[in-house]
Amino acid sequence: MSNLATHLKLFTVAVIWGFGWPAGRVVANDVLPFTAAWIRYIIATFCFLAYLKFSRQWMFPNKSEWKILFLIGFFSTCVYQAFFMFGMQYTAAGDASLMITFNPIFTAILAVIFLKESMHRNLITGLLMGITGVGILFYYSPNVDIDFVDRAIGDLLIAGAALAWACNTILMKKTMTEPKQNSTKPLNPLELTVWSSVAGLILLTPIMAVETVTQGFIWPSPDGWIGIVFLAIFSTVVAYVWFADGIIKIGASMSALYVYLVPPFGILGGYLLLDEKLGLSLAFAFVLITGGVFIAQSKSKNDKQAS
Repeated sequence: MSNLATHLKLFTVAVIWGFGWPAGRVVANDVLPFTAAWIRYIIATFCFLAYLKFSRQWMFPNKSEWKILFLIGFFSTCVYQAFFMFGMQYTAAGDASLMITFNPIFTAILAVIFLKESMHRNLITGLLMGITGVGILFYYSPNVDIDFVDRAIGDLLIAGAALAWACNTILMKKTMTEPKQNSTKPLNPLELTVWSSVAGLILLTPIMAVETVTQGFIWPSPDGWIGIVFLAIFSTVVAYVWFADGIIKIGASMSALYVYLVPPFGILGGYLLLDEKLGLSLAFAFVLITGGVFIAQSKSKNDKQAS
């Protein structure tokens, strides 16, 4: 009961991230991709910096920390947002919310390659289950009003977003455990999120400028503004601050369980807000993908003994 407020916050985070998918589809079909991402991060970065200042957690990274922050910002802001915004132009919000769940499996595979973690049987089993779920999502999605080729392109782009976020996760894990030169301690998750957003916005600005010069500047419609503000303030700032607080209060493993609630709310949001279709195929895909992720993140007794 002492952590009831934390659990309620994490549940709200899952709802926010779920409804972020239909918001993303509205924005992607209303504004040019990099323009939308740039406006989103202008708002989010200002709010992040204000929170860091007024919560008395203010710090400024040193030169060695800025190097990794720009690399994290490149993957989390530039690459992820590119795949996210372009992907949401093509596929359904519900389908996309399932595809992005593949992120932890990508993270586990990258950890084997770059963090020297062991490849275990549960990871292989989870990967195969996830791929099966993705196959069902590709071929049997109930959102048949969207052309199959468009959905396939969109789903692949969202898979690219999941891979970009997995790269970001690996970099953040290394940064949080290894203090940089002239640093007394590693950057914590909130500091990493805030300052990598600043770095990502700096990198995103010239890309957005090129997009504006070549394609013009498209001002968001009222619905587009609602979507951008929701993604910036709620899906980015509030959700990440609350999720980071959850990690501190109840631990990373317990907090991560709430991420499994994101796809159902993404599907529900697409149904309620965008008239997307529901179907048993989404349920089967959800069980296989999230079940695969859960299995991939666990180790069997034999694997634990071997490691």
